[in-house]
This record gives sequence, C-alpha cells and structure tokens, in this order.
Amino acid sequence: MSATHKQQSSLSSISKDPEMISDGRLHLYNSFTKKKELFVPLDTKQVNWCHCLATVDGKRHIGHSRYYVLVDIIRRVIQFYFGFQVSFFMNIMDIDDEIVKRAREKHLIQNYIDDGSIMIEKIIEDCQLALKHVKDIRSHKTDKDEQEMYDRQISTVEVLLQNIDTLSDVEIKRQKLFDDCWDILSSYLDFNYSYTTNPLDNEVFLKLARDYEIEFHKDMVRLNILPQHALTHVSEYVPQIVTFIEKLINKGYAYESNLSVYLDKMKLSKQHSDAKLKQDQLTHVAALSQDKQASTTAKGTNKEKKYESDFVLWKKSKPGEPVWQSPWGPGRPGSHIGCIAVARTVLGSQFDIHTSDIDLKFQYHDNKIPQSEAYFDPASWIIHFLHSVHLTIAGCKMSKSESSIVTIEKALHKYGARNIRLLFLLHSWSTTVYYTDDEIKKASNYERTLNDFFVNVKTHLFSIRDSNNSNADTKFNERDLIINEHFSTAEKQIHLALCDSIDTPRAMENIRQLILKTNIYISKEKAAVNCFLLRKIAAYITRLITIFGLNDCATSVDDIGFSQTTKQQASTENVEKTVIPCVNEFASFNNGVRTQATADKNEEIVTFGDNVTFKVKVLSKSCIRLSEQNGTKKATINYGPPDVLQRECEQASLDKKSKQEKE
Repeated sequence: MSATHKQQSSLSSISKDPEMISDGRLHLYNSFTKKKELFVPLDTKQVNWCHCLATVDGKRHIGHSRYYVLVDIIRRVIQFYFGFQVSFFMNIMDIDDEIVKRAREKHLIQNYIDDGSIMIEKIIEDCQLALKHVKDIRSHKTDKDEQEMYDRQISTVEVLLQNIDTLSDVEIKRQKLFDDCWDILSSYLDFNYSYTTNPLDNEVFLKLARDYEIEFHKDMVRLNILPQHALTHVSEYVPQIVTFIEKLINKGYAYESNLSVYLDKMKLSKQHSDAKLKQDQLTHVAALSQDKQASTTAKGTNKEKKYESDFVLWKKSKPGEPVWQSPWGPGRPGSHIGCIAVARTVLGSQFDIHTSDIDLKFQYHDNKIPQSEAYFDPASWIIHFLHSVHLTIAGCKMSKSESSIVTIEKALHKYGARNIRLLFLLHSWSTTVYYTDDEIKKASNYERTLNDFFVNVKTHLFSIRDSNNSNADTKFNERDLIINEHFSTAEKQIHLALCDSIDTPRAMENIRQLILKTNIYISKEKAAVNCFLLRKIAAYITRLITIFGLNDCATSVDDIGFSQTTKQQASTENVEKTVIPCVNEFASFNNGVRTQATADKNEEIVTFGDNVTFKVKVLSKSCIRLSEQNGTKKATINYGPPDVLQRECEQASLDKKSKQEKE
C-alpha cells in the first residue's frame, strides 16, 4: 500500500462534528454566487466531488501546480479535518482542439524524421518554407505572449540556417535541423498535409493524451496529491454524450445545423428564468436578442448558429480530426458537454462540489450550467463552484507561451514539494499568488520554523525522559496554565479560520504564533517544562500539517514532526538515540568555550568557536545541522532528512553571500 493510501486510511478527523464551530459550520466561497455559503452536502456526511481538468498537456508549469495543490488542500481539510466522507471523481478532457493539433503535428514530424530517404538539401528547403509559413502566422497574431513565442522560434531557425554550412557532418546537420526547427516544421507539415486523402486514426490523438497523462500522474505523486477515487476520460463516454445531446434536442433546447449541434440559449433563457441561471449570464442573455441581426451582418460569423451566443454540443469533424459516429454525422463532442455527461453517469443528477481553474470560470457558469439545467430541470446541478486563482511571475500570469515559464519538475528540484505547498498555504486559494524569490523564501522560512520547533520539542522531551522526572507529565504550574490557555485559544482560532472558507493563511499564522509562544515557554532557563503539554501541542501541530499535506505519509496520533521514508526514518531514529546525545555534549562544550572566551574578550577563541559552528553546519550522513539559535552565539542541534537540511544550508550560504555583496 502506498504512503498516500496509508494516509487516507489512517487519518482521522480532528473535528468529528462539522458543526463544532461556536456559532456555525464550514462555509465555502462559491465562485458562482460570489459569496461564502454554508456547506451542507446533499447527503449529510457524504461529499460527491467533480474535479475537471481541461487538458493534461506536456507543458505543466508551476501555475498548474497551484491548481492541483490547492484543490488537494481543500479536499484534505474537508475530509480529514471536518470528517466528511469524500468521493473524489476526476474527469480529463482528452480530445480537445489543443490535443488534436499537437497530436497531428507530432505524428507528422515523427514520420518525417523516421523517413531516412529525405536528403539534407530537402530538409533545409522545407525548413526555409516552414520559416516563411510561421512568419506569416506571426504577422496575424495580436497576443503579446504568442508574438514572443513565434519571435523566439523564428530567431532560432534563422540563426541556424545562416550557419548550417559550418557543420560538416551530415548527420549532425540533420539532427540540428530537427532539434531547432521542430516547432515550425511540424506546423508547416500540418498545414500542407492532405487529411482528406490520408485520414488519421483516433488512436493518434488518444495516444498523445495518454502519454501526457502518465507524466501528469508522476507530478501528482511528487506533489503529494491524494489520488482520485475515479478517473474518467471524455473519449470513453462518447455514446453517453450522444444520448445526452439527443435528450436536449427532444426537449427543444438544442438544434442540429450542418452536421453539428448547438444549444439554443435564447430558448433556454425563456424557460429557465430563475436567479441562479441569470447570475453570470445576465449580460449575455440580454444581448441575445441582438445576436440574430448581428449574425447576418457581422463579418466571419458562424451562419450555422441561430445566435452567436449559442455554443456547440457536437461539432462536425474536419479532415485531420478524431471522428465518432452520431445521428447527426461523423464528429466529436464540444468543449463543455463531456464533463456534464460523464459527471451524470458517475455522480448522478446533482453533486456537491465542482472544481476547476479560474480560466474556465465563465465557460462553466455560462455554458455548463445551461446545459445541465436544460437536461436535469432542477435548480441546482452543482451546489458549490470552487475556482482557484492564478499564480503570477513578476506580475504576469503564468501562461504556456511565456519565456519565464517554470516547469513543475524544475520547481520541485529547486525547492521541493513541501516548500511549494507551503507557498500556497500561506495565500488564500481564491486570490492571486506572486511567484517571487521573496515569497519562496517566506515558505522556506516557515518550513525552517516548523522543523526547528519539532527538534526543540524532541530535544526537551529526551532530556526530560533522561532526567527520570516522574512529575514532568502531571504537575501544572502557572507557566503551564498560561501556555495551555494559549494552546486552547490557538485551537479555536485555527478552527474558525478553516470554517471561514478554509482560510489557510490565517490558520498558518495562528500555528506560527503558537510555535513562538511554545518556544518561549521552553526556552526559559531553569524552568520546568510539562512533558505531557509539550507533546500535546507538538502532536497537534504535526496533525495539522499532515492534514494540509506537508507530510509525505500518514503519522500516528503521538508522532511529532515531519514524516520520512522508512530509510530516512531509520536513519533519523538512529541519530536521535545514539548520535544526538554525543553532538549535544559537543554543542554544550562549544557553547561553554565561546561564552568564557567572550567574557575574557579573547577574540581568537570566539572566532574559532564561530567557525566550528559554521563548519559543522551539515553532517548529511547523520542528518544533523549545528547552527546558532536565533542570532545568539549559542549552538543548537537540528536533524531531519539530509536533502531538507542541505537545502537550508545552501540557502543560508546564498543569503550570507548576498549580505556580504551589499556591504
């Protein structure tokens, strides 16, 4: 059984009753109604959830990861904190326009490359023609990101073609041409290929989607995303989609035109006049009466539709597109119908939560709701719409064509899954996050705060255990009562924050404040520390970070700190039992020497002690870090997974270097 599955089975909710909050229950921000609403599932404790992915493609960047991780955080809190039973169903649109185009291009250029009979002169000629073709495409683009993307492609190919004769080896030339001209050559081949005489099999398109999906699921594991309970693909449910459309036609809400089928939004708006339908469509529905006139006069309008606002349910397949048979002719599902028909098959006529990226907000509110209500008739197809907001880099929304794109793989390698998740936890899921070095540093500092706290607690628990103080677990003095009151207050505030549309930034700040107060409680010299209370606070914080997905696997009720793999855990346990006592003695000795040297004003020995603390910063094989405590000259011990400690050390070195450069 995987660690993630173990976590699902062993985590119990902290709040057994969803109504535990003093004057209410969990409220969620509904992006459809634009307000926070009381969360009451259709079936009391059971939550049916549809998670829609538009397209799983090959350009998964850190912006995508925010959507994936935030949905996972919300799901974990609803399931593991509030105690609801969640049935999480994920649907993937695997036959949309983007996949179709990419699959064609990849298929054609791969065949071109595999054809060893094409002479190098022909390849160069084709690349020159492809360059001309792409320049023409670029001249008609108005989007800045797309212009920049084409400019980069054009510049790369122009430089290559100017210098191609400097490469003497034919095979090197050939490989270089394919590497640098891949994008423009594939576009050119697609433009010139005759799909009418040489149609492509559906498998060409579905294979690319499956390849992308394999990499997508690998990213989900790396990001510690809980697996879905059911996974569907639109391509697997085409018969159900056809049946769904037939019912809309029979009810008069859809019409066939030139082998395609469209939703009649004017007819639907007259029949469904409830406020819910009008919320996001008011402006669009009001304009419908003008569409008919506009459609007969505007240049380039779709003459197949009654009104421009009508959208396609079933689209006639063009040459070079996947094809399924239907009563209206060969075609494929429209962009929005697939999710509804699949959700109906899996979850029924109503469900509790629908999640998608903010880019799809309009499509879901203005297109999917009309389709669903035309089919089902009830006022509410979905109870709660949740849309995550963008992650931006340097003030610009992360998009697939930007030069500043940061892939999920690169971000994971540089920062680790925990830091990425912390970045998102420290911001509301319904607001924009700015992906900057400062924001990442805040996440890293928070991880350091957590790790240092857990080490601090474990160190004191070890020392109390070794002292054989039988009263350490039982007696409450005035200091114990004060910190216990802080603990109770923090629990209440964190609960209120999570009830308030899962306000993780507020919850994380309350956790940080509790850690700060507990550290003060621990650090008071010669004052007794209550072992039971200390363990209880640390276990509570561990429990919360596990619920938030910051632990890679499940933890037991009494566990403290970040979880590790079996190998890491064995290593760390060995450190705790054998190495830490020795290093503690060394740290104590080093502190004594430095203290005395400072009192004697012996700068050489003080400097020597500082250097020892710095040089023994990371003993990666023993999972140990020796560092200064909060800017004092007192050495403290930290331990944990080597990669985490090494990353902290590297960041500290960068900070020190930056500080020196400024000075």
